[in-house]
Amino acid sequence: MSFPILSSILLAPVLGVLVILFIPEKEDKIIKIVSAIATGITVILSLIAYFAYDQSVGGLQFVEHIPWIEKLGVAYGLGVDGISLPLVLLTAIVIFAGVFASWGLEERVKEFFIFLLALVAGVFGVFLTTDLFFFYLFFEVAVIPMYILIGVWGSTNKEYAAMKLTLYLLVGSAFALIAIIAVYLYTGLGTFDILTLTKQTYDVGFQKFAFFLLMIGFGFLVPMWPLHTWSPDGHVAAPTAVSMLHAGVLMKLGGYGLVRAGIFMFPEGAKFWAPVIAGLCIVNVVYGAMVAMAQKDLKFVIGYSSVSHMGYVLLGVAALNTLSISGAVAQMFAHGIMTALFFALVGNIYNKAHTRMIADFGGLAHQMPRVAVGFVIAGLASLGLPGLVNFVAEYSIFVGAFRVYPALAVLAVSGIVITATYVLRVVQKVFYGPRNPRWDDLEDAKGVEMVPIVILCAVLLFLGFFPSLLMDMINNGVDPFVIDYLSTLEIGGMF
Repeated sequence: MSFPILSSILLAPVLGVLVILFIPEKEDKIIKIVSAIATGITVILSLIAYFAYDQSVGGLQFVEHIPWIEKLGVAYGLGVDGISLPLVLLTAIVIFAGVFASWGLEERVKEFFIFLLALVAGVFGVFLTTDLFFFYLFFEVAVIPMYILIGVWGSTNKEYAAMKLTLYLLVGSAFALIAIIAVYLYTGLGTFDILTLTKQTYDVGFQKFAFFLLMIGFGFLVPMWPLHTWSPDGHVAAPTAVSMLHAGVLMKLGGYGLVRAGIFMFPEGAKFWAPVIAGLCIVNVVYGAMVAMAQKDLKFVIGYSSVSHMGYVLLGVAALNTLSISGAVAQMFAHGIMTALFFALVGNIYNKAHTRMIADFGGLAHQMPRVAVGFVIAGLASLGLPGLVNFVAEYSIFVGAFRVYPALAVLAVSGIVITATYVLRVVQKVFYGPRNPRWDDLEDAKGVEMVPIVILCAVLLFLGFFPSLLMDMINNGVDPFVIDYLSTLEIGGMF
């Protein structure tokens, strides 16, 4: 039997939780080291799986299948392809960086890392599973720890934000659950296996109904306007590592669900609802960017920026062609790395200055040159500068979308101009201009604090210069499904 690499990725954070349970609460440093080791293992295994994946064969690989509830057709099934594997790697990188971004945490360290690792185990499960029952189960595991992490360790109206986030996402998951049950009963096959269900032929009316449920359910998580209001509040209230996971990974569960369970199972339903998604996503892009430009709190700027950038993902999904969907998946990866870097840097500043208000700063590059460089790199990635991985993702989305929705694609491109405006404004007001003597004693990032900054900047730059390492993998996963299920559809016409 081959080594169960996917189960090892999934269970590494779970094992970390079990080890931490037996460590005395006062041993903060040991708890952090165990967390770093557990998440470091996921990075190593994810990289091994990524480069061991045989693109010439394609399809699901490293498959594991163990029957669990045979009467209901539920099985512990794992497998990855060119779509899920980059997102597994994204999750591993972000959580590893998040552990080091939380190295200075002193309050209830043991409980914090237990819930953090439990959260990321759920996220890994969503991307790894090939069974719809476990897909939903892992989705719930990924949501519930967020409530505790924000409610206990958060800031800025944390109780309200934690409750709002949890309720919104649970409502979304209820829509997704109805769709899953409907598919199970409709087919009558007695299985939740995603690949088997994808190969079935569904009535067009049922496809429209099921895709609508998934569009709403996963739309809460993306988040799609007007279901987005929980997200910025959650970003702002969450502690640094949780903000990194929230924006970097958790929001991607919605986009992944729309592609994996929505488009590929119900192509006719996707065709019917695609113009609606395309219209709403432009509100995401433009509205999110405009609101971000008006914010005074650094975290709110990044929170609304994430709403705007996830609109690009929805546009790629709505265009329903190889280039646009590949761009959407690449944007999920690129945005995940970029926004995790943003939140790591803002967390570093906030932990030392105890404020995130843009007006309080000025000339901060004098005191914190390393943080300034990291912020500029993240900012340039946000506005899609060539040489950073975000450019490749956004370019693919725009070209793919222009073939289908030319007017909306032009409006989406305008979002880049707005993004450049508020990103450069923040960089200028916070890091450059007249030096504020109030912050003369502020220390720059150093030692362990540099780990997340270096890792995340390196990924943005490396894949920006060698984008084929990412795009070839994603195209390998998207191409077969588009050819098999979407090639005969005519999309667009409304815009």
